[in-house]
Amino acid sequence: MSRFFKSLHNKLSDSRSQAKLSDAPPEWAPAPGETHYRGKVHEAPGREYDDAESFCEQIPLDPPRLVPSGAVDRINEVGCAAWGIDTPTSSRFVGRIVNISDSKNASKTVTVETDRKCQDVSLFSNLPIIAGLYGIQGKTGVYYEICINKMDGIIAIGTACKPYPEWRLPGWNRMSAGFHLDDFCKFFEDADGGRDYTDSITQIRPGDTVGCGYIFQTGTMFFTYNGMRLPDAFTGIYLPRHKQDVFAAIGVEGRCEFQVNFGAELFRWKEGNEWAWRVEGHVGRLTGGPSSADDELPSYQQSGGL
Repeated sequence: MSRFFKSLHNKLSDSRSQAKLSDAPPEWAPAPGETHYRGKVHEAPGREYDDAESFCEQIPLDPPRLVPSGAVDRINEVGCAAWGIDTPTSSRFVGRIVNISDSKNASKTVTVETDRKCQDVSLFSNLPIIAGLYGIQGKTGVYYEICINKMDGIIAIGTACKPYPEWRLPGWNRMSAGFHLDDFCKFFEDADGGRDYTDSITQIRPGDTVGCGYIFQTGTMFFTYNGMRLPDAFTGIYLPRHKQDVFAAIGVEGRCEFQVNFGAELFRWKEGNEWAWRVEGHVGRLTGGPSSADDELPSYQQSGGL
C-alpha cells in the first residue's frame, strides 16, 4: 500500500473512532481513469521530486486563518475583485502578473504573462477560495476560470493548501489538485503521471476558457471547458473543510498568456455566476472554529497589497 493511501487509511480510521460512521466525510476517490506511472521521471527532474517530498515532510501545512480585516473590507467593497494572484518569489518565474487592483489594469480579470524561460512554477491566489474558519450556509461551492490566449508550454489549473513547493505544478504534491492542459490528465497528490480525465478536449486554442469548481458538501472537484461542465474529477477531497484553507493554484511553464477570473466578470460556465458559487459569498461568517473573530492573524503576504 502506498504511503498516501496508508496515510489516508489512518486518517479515516481516526475520524471513525471519534464519530459515527454516518457522520464521517466521504472517502477520497478519483473518477474513473487510467493512471500513468511516469510522472517522477517524465514530468520533472528527480531532484525536484525529492526536494518537494522533503519539503512536505519537514514543513507542516498552515492551519486555517482569519481573513485579515483589511481584506474583508476590500471584499465588502469590490466582491470577487478582491482576489488576485501573488507573484512568486522563485527565480523560476519569468514573467509578469497584473492584478485588478493594479492601476495599470483596466480589466476585471488578472493578467498573467510568462516568458519561454519560465520553468515549472505554481501561482497562488492572494486569498483562499475555500476558507476553513467561515460558514457556507446557502453556498453550493466555489468556482473560478482562466481564459487562455497562448500556451507554448504548460498551464495547469487547480487548487492547493499552503505551504506548497512552488516549483511543482498543482496536483503533484500534498493537498493539491490540478488539471494539466498539455496532456489533459488530472492529478491529486499524484507524483506519477496523473490519470486520464476527459476526451472532450483534444487541443487548447487561443480564447479557450477552462474553469475549476469545488462542491462543499461532497468535496467534489470538477472542471469546465468553454462553459461546459466536464465530469467530476475527484470526490471527498479537502474534507473536513474546516481543517484547512485552500487557494487557487495555477501552474505555468514556458511562454503562456492568460486571464484569471474570480467572478468580477461573468463566467462562461453560467451556473458559476449564481450567488451559490461566488467566491466571496462564504467569507464573513465565522463557524466558531479555533480562532476568535477578534484575532488579527498574519495575512497571506499582508493581503497581497489589498
